[in-house]
Amino acid sequence: MQKNSRINSLIVGASLIIGLIGLGLSIKSGLLTFKSMERSVVVKGLAELEVNADTAIWPIKFSDAGNDLTQLMEKVQTKNQSIIAFLKLHGFDDNEITIGTQSVHDKLATEYSNNQKFKYRYTVESSLSVYTHSPDKVLNASSKISDLAKQNIVMLRQEYNNKLQFLFTKLNDIKPKMVQTATQNAREVALKFAKDSDSKLGKIKSARQGQFSILDRDSNTPNIKKVRVVSTIEYYLSD
Repeated sequence: MQKNSRINSLIVGASLIIGLIGLGLSIKSGLLTFKSMERSVVVKGLAELEVNADTAIWPIKFSDAGNDLTQLMEKVQTKNQSIIAFLKLHGFDDNEITIGTQSVHDKLATEYSNNQKFKYRYTVESSLSVYTHSPDKVLNASSKISDLAKQNIVMLRQEYNNKLQFLFTKLNDIKPKMVQTATQNAREVALKFAKDSDSKLGKIKSARQGQFSILDRDSNTPNIKKVRVVSTIEYYLSD
C-alpha cells in the first residue's frame, strides 16, 4: 500500500516537473516572439498637390478729401457707384458686391491741429468688398483697376487686413487621396529600410496623420495653392 502511494507521488511529481518545464519553454518562446515584435521603424510620407483657388475676397478702398462735408459725401457716393459699374462690367453680380462703411476724418477735430491751415479739412475713406467663387473674374478685373484712376478714383494701398485673398475651400474633397498617397510613400520608405537592414516589414504599429497646410505656390500666383500633408507611420520589423 505504501509502495503504491510512493509510486503515485513520484508520478505526480514528475508530471509537475514536466509541466513546469513545458510552461517555461512556452513562456520563453512567447518572450522571444514578443521581443522580435518590438523591433520597428518610424517613417514619414509626404503628399503635395497644386490646386486652383475656388474663392476670392477682394477689398476695395479709396479716399477723397474736401472742405464741404456734404459735397464730399455725395462725391464719394458717386465714386462708389462708378466702382460698382466697373465691377459689373467685368462680370460680377450684385450678390458678389458689398458696400462697406465710410469713415470721416476731420483734421480740425484733432487735439494736435493747433488751428493749422489745411488744404482739405475732411478726408473720407470708403470701402467695398467682392466675395466670389470665380477667382478668374477677380484676376481679370484687378489687372484693369487702373481704369478707375481715369475717373479720379485712387485706391488705397493694400494693408495686411485689407488685401486681396484667394482661398481653397474644398480640402475635404482631396483629403482621402492625399492621405493614401502619403501612406504609400511612407510604406515605400519603410520597405527600402527593411531591405537594407535584411529585415521583413510587418504590420503597422502606429500611425499619425499630420495637419494639412495650404500655402501660396509662390508670391506671384496667390491664386494657385500648394496643399501639403505628412503622415508618420511606425511599422514592425522581423527577421
